[in-house]
Amino acid sequence: MTMSRVEVITSVGRRRRWPRAEKERLVGLSLEPGASASDIARSACLHVSQLFHWRKQLCERVKPEEPALLPVVVEPLKDEAAVSPNPAPSRKRAARRRSCVEIELASGDRVRLEGGVDGHALREVLAALRAR
Repeated sequence: MTMSRVEVITSVGRRRRWPRAEKERLVGLSLEPGASASDIARSACLHVSQLFHWRKQLCERVKPEEPALLPVVVEPLKDEAAVSPNPAPSRKRAARRRSCVEIELASGDRVRLEGGVDGHALREVLAALRAR
């Protein structure tokens, strides 16, 4: 009776631990124009799907927090006190030109719009602030 040799594998090799800096380096290489993700993964001895997984993790955009609502204070303009309660039509136009919208952000920054405030411009400013 002839005995054949049998090899028993009891465990898988240890998983490699990749430092974040190395992941970022490899992902950065894969994002360069003309770079081949397959070639980069092969040179680092890893599967291309792992490289794409790291790319997804590291390039995920963090959704900004919703802006908190802040109290609004309406204050008269300094020279508005001199205007009579029923101004003439020409004074109404002058009052519109002197109008002012001021928005104080939670960061302490202020956005001030003076003169005739266009609704479209105000929407654009608010959209830009939300995007920050």
